This record gives sequence, C-alpha cells and structure tokens, in this order.
Amino acid sequence: METPAAAAPAPAGSFFPSLLLLASGTLVVVLLGAAHRLGLLYQLRHKVDKTSVRHGGESVAAVLRAHGVRFVFTLVGGHISPLLVACEKLGIRVVDTRHEVTAVFAADAVARLTGTVGVAAVTAGPGLTNTVTAMKNAQMAQSPVLLLGGAAGTLLQKRGALQAIDQISLFRPLCKFCASVRRVRDIVPTLRAAMAAAQSGTPGRWGALQPLGPGAGGQGWFPMLSILLAPPAGPVFVELPIDVLYPYFMVQREMVLAKPAKSLRARGVSWFLENHLANLFAGAWEPQPEGPLPLDIPQAPPKQIQRCVELLSRAKKPLLVLGSQALLPPTPADKLRAAVDTLGVPCFLGGMARGLLGRNHPLHIRQNRSAALKKADVVILAGTVCDFRLSYGRVLSRSSKIVIINRNREEMLLNSDILWKPQEAVQGDVGSFMLKLVEGLRGQTWAPDWAEELREADRQKEQNFREKAAMPVAQHLNPVRVLQLVEESLPDDSILVVDGGDFVGTAAHLVQPRGPLSWLDPGAFGTLGVGGGFALGAKLCRPDAEVWCLFGDGAFGYSLIEFDTFVRHKVPVMALVGNDAGWTQIAREQVPCFGSNVACGLAYTEYHKAAMGLGARGLLLSRENEDQVVEVLQDAQWQCQEGHPVVVNILIGKTDFRDGSIAV
Repeated sequence: METPAAAAPAPAGSFFPSLLLLASGTLVVVLLGAAHRLGLLYQLRHKVDKTSVRHGGESVAAVLRAHGVRFVFTLVGGHISPLLVACEKLGIRVVDTRHEVTAVFAADAVARLTGTVGVAAVTAGPGLTNTVTAMKNAQMAQSPVLLLGGAAGTLLQKRGALQAIDQISLFRPLCKFCASVRRVRDIVPTLRAAMAAAQSGTPGRWGALQPLGPGAGGQGWFPMLSILLAPPAGPVFVELPIDVLYPYFMVQREMVLAKPAKSLRARGVSWFLENHLANLFAGAWEPQPEGPLPLDIPQAPPKQIQRCVELLSRAKKPLLVLGSQALLPPTPADKLRAAVDTLGVPCFLGGMARGLLGRNHPLHIRQNRSAALKKADVVILAGTVCDFRLSYGRVLSRSSKIVIINRNREEMLLNSDILWKPQEAVQGDVGSFMLKLVEGLRGQTWAPDWAEELREADRQKEQNFREKAAMPVAQHLNPVRVLQLVEESLPDDSILVVDGGDFVGTAAHLVQPRGPLSWLDPGAFGTLGVGGGFALGAKLCRPDAEVWCLFGDGAFGYSLIEFDTFVRHKVPVMALVGNDAGWTQIAREQVPCFGSNVACGLAYTEYHKAAMGLGARGLLLSRENEDQVVEVLQDAQWQCQEGHPVVVNILIGKTDFRDGSIAV
C-alpha cells in the first residue's frame, strides 16, 4: 500500500504579493468610496457654473408650476425667501398668513377641494413646529399636503445654528414621505417624488428619505420606491437647507474662508469647504424632467367586487355610509354622485362626502344613523372607518353583512378583531369601487318602504328641532332658530366651513351643504382653529362661491387675526360666530359631572369690533334685532360681494336643549 505524497508547501515569497494586492485593492475601494462621498467623481462629469445667479428657489418653483400648483401659503422667513420670490415670478400666488398653522390649513383646503396637492412653505425651527397640529390634521383627514420647510445650512446642522433642530425626526410620524435635500441638483427629483407620494395610496407613515451619497445626482435614493411602498396618500415634508436655495455667490461668501489658509490644518479645512460648495452646485442647472410622476392608486380585485355585487343584490334593507375617502381622485365628484343616485340605496354622508347629493335628496338620510345601522341587513362602509365616529363598530348589528372599502388595510380593519366583523373587506380606491359596483348592479331596485322608513325618522328629528327653535331662551338668541334661518339663507353656490363645538355640532344637523365638495370640517382629529385657513384656501380655489364660516366663539379665537390676511389679500369670506361666552360643549358635561365651570367661561366679546379693527366689516346680531336675522345675513352677503370680509357676531343664549353631537 502506497503512502500518498504530502502536498508541497506554497513558496514563502508568494504570500506577500497576495497580501499586497489585497491591501492595494482595499485602499482603492476606500479611496473611491471617499471620492464618491465627497462628490469628487460626480464633479469630474458635472461642472459648477460659478457665474450663475440662479438659485434653488427657482427649481422649487419650476416643479410646483409643472404640477399645476396655483397657490403657496406661507409665513415668511429668511430661510425660504428665494423660493417665495421664484414662485411669484412664475405666476404662483404667494399668500402670507399671520400664523404658520393657518398656511397649512389653507393648503389642506386646497387639496380637499381641488384633488391636487396643497402647498405651504415655512421657515426653519419654530416656523415648522408651529405647523405640527395642521400636519397631523391633514394626515388624519387624508389630505395630500406638501410642506416645504427651511433649514440651517448643510454644514451647520447639529452645530448650534439659529433655529436648527432635527426637523426630519419631528415630521416622520406625521408624514408618509420626509426628505432633506442636500444638493441643488436633488431639488427637482425630490419634489417630484414627494408630490407623487402625497397623492398615491392613502395617507400614512412611511419614514424619511436621505440621499445615499453626494455624487448621486438626485438618484442616490429611489423616489419611486417611496410611492410603491408607502401606505396610502397624505401629507409630505421636504426640508430645504438655506444653502441649497440661495445662489452660488451668496453661499460662497458665507461658506468659504475669506483669507488664504497658511497652516496645513487650515488648508485642509479650506479644501473641504470649497469642495462641499462645489458639490452643492455641481450639475445644478442641467435640464431635468419637472412634471408629475405616475401615481399608485390601489384598485379593488374584480372577484371581490363581484362578490359584493351578489351580496348587495340579495339585500332587503341595504345602507350605504360614504366617507371622505370616496372623494379622493381619480373619480370626479359628479361621477360618484351619479353612481350613488343610480344605485338607489339610502345613504349617510360624512366628512368631505357631505353635500354629494345636494340638498334634500330622497336617498340622503341625515338623522338617527345608529338606529338605521342596527336595522340594515347589508351595510356598505365606503371610505368610512370604525373609529369613535361609529362607536368603534358597536353600532353595527352582528346580523348585518358588512362590506368595507378602504385604500388602507390597517384603517379598514380597525377594531374588527373585537367589536365587528366584515363579510367583505375590500382594499382599493373607494370611488372606483363604487362605479364598478353600480355597473354590476345596473337595473337592481329595492323596495321603497325601507327608504321611506328612514325618511320618516328624519322627519321626526326635524320636527324636534322645529320645536326647539320655538322655545324661549333666557337671554340673547335661540341658536337653533338662528341656524334654521342660516339654512334658509344659504345660497346654492356656497362652501360651508365649520370650526367649533356646540354651535357647530348643532349646525351639522340643521345646515345642509348645497353640492359636492362644499363642506369643510377638521375631520377625524377634531381640531379647533381650522376655520381661517380653510376659508382662505376655499375662497381662493373657488372665487365665485360664497364662503360661509360657522364658528363657535371659542374656536374663533384661533382665526380672528387672519381677518388681517383676508383684508390684505382681498379675500371676502363671511364668518358667523355663535357667541355664547363659553366652551359650552365641554361645560355641558363638566358641570354635571364635577359641579364646576372652571376654565369653561368666556365673555360676550365684541368680535365684530375686533374684526373692524383689522379692516374687515363687522355686524352684530342680538336680542335687540332678533327679527332682522335674515336682513343682517343679507347685509353680510352684500358686503362680501363688494369685496369685504365680514364677521357677524351672533349673541346666543346658553341653552340646555341643543344636540351638541356632530353627525359625521
């Protein structure tokens, strides 16, 4: 048996060349990585135009114009001056408000009424923190809003610069898309991705985007990825540091050392600053596409739609509950209205769906929703969520077959593990689903006695309100009677903005929007203070419509100063302030429970005079002219038609018979 020969050992000299080769390769990779990170490789192919006076604000304005943006709402600050000036030059109307939160509320109104992205721009730090409530409100209401925020220079962040905070972390929970632009060339692709994300899917939280490397030329992260992976459409945030907005010569003056460097360390610092400046502006003005990216709108599976058709065709007492999500693009409001009319199913309308069928439509049931839901055998929740507004699902009968449609799966199945169960849970666009459902049920009819039963309950509730309107009050005016007269006076071409608690809760039962997209309320977040911003955005979007704002006196305190904005920008809106000198919706429960009115009392403030001090018109309605309510409302309308914003201060009594719940 032969013994195999032992393997010959490698020559000792061959190890060192291999090690040297490995070390050399590693060094090359490290150097290339550093060059890429410093933007040196990109700068070899893309030059810096040091003589150009163009600035990043022009790129921002160009993208907004290419997306059809007509208004930018703002409160000015030095960080964002270039983009505001550029927008003005391109014909985008810049509307400055007296508080940043109003700017975002106005952008929210534009988004809801037009189906496009509403845009607000505010300065860094406290300018942005002032918008947090409005951005959360937009998220909850599923409004596509783009917030542009100024920021400290890219090299000064986390170094104690003025108004420099971690803004991305602040807005990440509120927005489905957050990005910080680090180079001028990245402005265009970042904004295009943000605009697409705002309108795709449904609102939610996706997180923050950061470029992968300085040499990426705007493609270091994947803008389409944000659209495909993001939970559905809502507010987005783009941070614009000051040095990506201002022109090269101004940034150079602030960034580069004034005196020649002498020491080795100073030379290193000088080289780093000059290279950073070059990387900021390399390829900045090369042509890029500015127009909209494709949107991702989820569609319901055809097989599920067919099952829903079959389920509804067997119903005896069907009921439709239509929510705000049904009004999101791409389905136009008039097509949705025709579909609901053709379907022939009694319906409740909430949020932005209010007014869809116009005034006094026979299919529109307005009162006693909980009782109707208990009686229905098939319920279609189209863009409606089982949150507090539907008692977390408790109002749904366990014997009813529930069909729910929503773009967002998590929102669609909210509380379904405990209090209710859907027969069909359809993830997709609500408006498109409704059109296909109606097509599948064409020719289907239901017995008229079910709708008549629901209308009779409506009539009984309306009779109750008529009785309340006739009741005497100890002082001032009966709010129910006042709101009845508002309902009778409201013109067909009007937009209702509602902002308040007790007075607005009553108005939700009594005052009917006249058509689709003519009702603006805060939405699920229940935010007070939306009125001024919503009215501003609404009137600018639809200048021929009369904008009637119904305020509680508590809520009006947030918006009063914006009458200065209305006057300066010649935006004639009409505010009706139900003034009962208190936070009455809270007092209604606090006093019986705890025996104290602490913090609930206000004064019968002369809000009409305060508005006059801001340059608006002011009118008073009180016991002294209670027989002239209609005449005062007509006077207010005339003042608006003449171009003047108006505040009607309505002194109402503290009653104990109003229904203070908002029907949503």
